[in-house]
Amino acid sequence: MAIETLTFGCRLNAYEGAVMKAEAEKAGLDNAIIVNTCAVTAEAVKQAKQAVRKARRDNPTARIIVTGCAAQTEARSFGDMDEVDLVIGNNDKLKAESYRPMVFGAPLNDKVQVNDIMSVRETAGHLIEGMDNHTRAFVQVQNGCDHRCTFCIIPFGRGPSRSVPMGLVVDQIKKLVANGHAEVVLTGVDITSYGPDLPGAPSLGTLVQAILKHVPDLPRLRISSIDSIEADPALYEAVSDKRLMPHLHLSLQSGDDLILKRMKRRHLREDALGVIARLRALRPDMVFGADIIAGFPTETDAMFANSLSFITEANLTYIHAFPYSPRPGTPAARMPQVDKGTAKKRAALLRAAGEKQFAALCATRIGAIESVLVERGGIGRTEHFIPVGVADAEPGTLLTMQVTGFDANGLVGEPLRAAA
Repeated sequence: MAIETLTFGCRLNAYEGAVMKAEAEKAGLDNAIIVNTCAVTAEAVKQAKQAVRKARRDNPTARIIVTGCAAQTEARSFGDMDEVDLVIGNNDKLKAESYRPMVFGAPLNDKVQVNDIMSVRETAGHLIEGMDNHTRAFVQVQNGCDHRCTFCIIPFGRGPSRSVPMGLVVDQIKKLVANGHAEVVLTGVDITSYGPDLPGAPSLGTLVQAILKHVPDLPRLRISSIDSIEADPALYEAVSDKRLMPHLHLSLQSGDDLILKRMKRRHLREDALGVIARLRALRPDMVFGADIIAGFPTETDAMFANSLSFITEANLTYIHAFPYSPRPGTPAARMPQVDKGTAKKRAALLRAAGEKQFAALCATRIGAIESVLVERGGIGRTEHFIPVGVADAEPGTLLTMQVTGFDANGLVGEPLRAAA
């Protein structure tokens, strides 16, 4: 058995999964399963532990290594699992030497090898030439977070905000394009915090403009979730470039001002609406998604109604809604809690509203000519990230398709030709 990675959580974890596999292989590790965990919700931690148990049942001789945000914040709970051979902290999981004890069978005083993430100040540029099992490539440009939202444990899993130098990012994307990737996604924990720790203090917008300028052969550049209040002037300028995909996902969390204040977010409802309006003025076809927490402590029916109405008022299309999950050690966990059943019902209402918005977007694309990046499994994605059914096309290919209709899964269309 070679090395298998099981990844939970965000796009950044997806990127890091490929780096971890490469570093573990460099160390000489084999017959191993690396579980890259997520700590955003209690359910995510539960799923990771279930995956560890299943991995051990299915692979009794494999070495099981647990890492990621949950391993960083709940290291001992994973270390106490009999199925686990080694727990590695978030900062060390991207280093080949962290895997060498498993290679040489070196004795460990403690199978939990997790250091203080808050002491980390540098982000290395881990360059890879491709992404296994992905047709788009994720490029980490930032890690960590300096903010302290009252519901979030992630800063204690990822450490302080730190950025990858622009030159390293550009070089990495050049390698990916040379290796055949038609789309690159910039990712990080708090990507709009990019740059203050670098010489000259570049911004995310500065980085985006540099990529578009210095990698002219890159067909499609996409940005992952952003904190709208941190959007900088250079990012607004970059929006007009057609190679920057017209789809942004916002870290919104709520549409109610009092809840946003209790979350310790740095924007209010009108701030988020203003950013969306400004971006649409620059790029009329821009579409938006958002993360929204349902049932945050103290959320009343009226407060929830403000989140629900935000979806239609802002014309959001992709809604990632989930019930609030108390994380031990966070201020929100000590606030008056909303009934779990109520939170789940509210999350379902948010998702249903998002599905209606998604269907409305699909309806506007009928008859349109779309550039589609072919993925595995018989689907592709338009520039607006809408799924399209495709058949008999090579993954990673850019197709030009005419939309003829849509269903619950996305668009239906006919290929015209391979995109130039």
